[in-house]
Amino acid sequence: MSEIIIGIDLGTTNSEVAVVRDGRVEVIAISEGVRILPSMVGLADDGSLLVGEAARNQYVLRPERTVRSIKRRMGETSRIALGDKDYSPPEISAMILRRLKQIAENHLGQTVNKAVITVPAYFSDVQRQATREAGEIAGLEVVRILNEPTAAALTYETGHQCARKALVYDLGGGTFDVSLVNLEGDVVEVLASHGNNHLGGDDFDQKIVEFALDHLQTTYGAEVADAARLSAVALARLQRAAEAAKITLSDHPYAMLAEEYLLLHQGDPVHLAVELSRGDYEAMIAPYIAETLDATHIALAGAHLTVSDIDEILLVGGATRTPLVARRLEEALGLVPRGELDPDLCVAMGAAIQAGVIHGDQTSRVLVDVTPYTFGTAAIGMLDGEEYPYCFIPLIRKNTPIPVTKSEVFYTAQDGQERIDVGVYQGEDRDALNNVEIGQFTIDGLRRDAPAGSRIVTTFSLDLDGILHVTTREKETGLEHSITIANALARQETDQLDAARERVRTLFGEAPSTPGSADGDGADHRRQRVEALALVEKAERLLGTAGAEDGEDLVNGIEAVKDVLDQGKEGLKVAMDSLADLLYYLEA
Repeated sequence: MSEIIIGIDLGTTNSEVAVVRDGRVEVIAISEGVRILPSMVGLADDGSLLVGEAARNQYVLRPERTVRSIKRRMGETSRIALGDKDYSPPEISAMILRRLKQIAENHLGQTVNKAVITVPAYFSDVQRQATREAGEIAGLEVVRILNEPTAAALTYETGHQCARKALVYDLGGGTFDVSLVNLEGDVVEVLASHGNNHLGGDDFDQKIVEFALDHLQTTYGAEVADAARLSAVALARLQRAAEAAKITLSDHPYAMLAEEYLLLHQGDPVHLAVELSRGDYEAMIAPYIAETLDATHIALAGAHLTVSDIDEILLVGGATRTPLVARRLEEALGLVPRGELDPDLCVAMGAAIQAGVIHGDQTSRVLVDVTPYTFGTAAIGMLDGEEYPYCFIPLIRKNTPIPVTKSEVFYTAQDGQERIDVGVYQGEDRDALNNVEIGQFTIDGLRRDAPAGSRIVTTFSLDLDGILHVTTREKETGLEHSITIANALARQETDQLDAARERVRTLFGEAPSTPGSADGDGADHRRQRVEALALVEKAERLLGTAGAEDGEDLVNGIEAVKDVLDQGKEGLKVAMDSLADLLYYLEA
């Protein structure tokens, strides 16, 4: 059995481990359904070591016995107290690396002694050496220290050969760097980098913590806010609530910060309950995003490139899920950032790809299910300098991984507005009417006494089967309406095929087909055939990663659909539904 080299993303907030096996990249599960290990270390009351989720859970109760964000201290000579002993930053990091090593060994069924470990491109030599030392302490030979942007570029570009220049925007939990890379064949060349080793999602969390403390001061008084600041447990709970709110605001327009019995003040319990809007949150972090854009222009200058030289933008790091990031990058650089790969996992995947290259493995391209279209609705806005009632507002953007759920808030235009027409569109044009309308419904019964500006929360959910669920809810009353649009991903192609079919029929002097006619039924069958072939193709792609039993089920399902297609038998829909159910089970 040949020696395996694993790839590790040692992150500020989270860490991951991946490996290349049989030519495919696999991010190893930490536990069932979870592939991310919190980068936290702690000591339980009995003195046992806690790493990952267990340490994260302890943090809110025993912050003094838990260490977080150790990556920010790599390269320092300081010591970190943990229980009655103190440790160097590499020793704390080694505890995380050793846990990842154990996870990999349990999964692979063999000893692992070698690893590729990633670091921010902006890490100094001292910080890189500290990372290498951490690996050695953990019992790993570090065969390569790999820059995180290089790892991300490897993941995005596996299987591509054409030359291109990419801007890798890496905003993680505690570090930020931006790199210009040249991609050509199997070579990824970093042209220039710039960044800040003390800027990331942790700083976003802190802004939300300050917002919560301000609310406590307004509600209970300065003494309570000061007491919360001085309480390590209260601050730890606020940090946990802030992180959860940040994650919620990536996909929804509002998040609730709620912590009961946050602390006692003069014998009375203090509760936190305050809503934070995405708009207010984005205003808080706007200076940080501006700083990252300044770094982007410095990196461009360092690479002697202009904005027009950039072919694509690659998003890396969990903090890039904040919608403001992609929006500001698009405004500044004129390109829609790519984000079809999980920003939390793509660096670990790149580390595994590099490990595979060192080991002599061939790696196939990473496949991800994404939506090929943008879905959104229409609202009053400015188009070409004039107010226009059908401005297209994207909710789910093209190339977004599916399944996905996104929400946005809209506002009524008039006092006492009782009705809203909601159009659902698919396309890329800023004018919704130039896109394809795939659904429409009406919200009736809004409050007659409601002023203009009442909030309407609209949610789009697109599942793996291409079914789009659209829900609108009046925030103040909870009044809700919804629509389900089946086969949303194929609708544009179907409409275009129908129109083309009618044009050809006219050229041949035939009468247009009508619903329910024999030819109309034939058109339905042809559409069903196209959908069946697409389902078979998707199932065949999964064969390479399925286990023996699942693979056998897939083969049976594929053959059942093909048999009905080839022999013209009835029951195509039954065979398709059976295969679709199997795909849903495997992908879930």
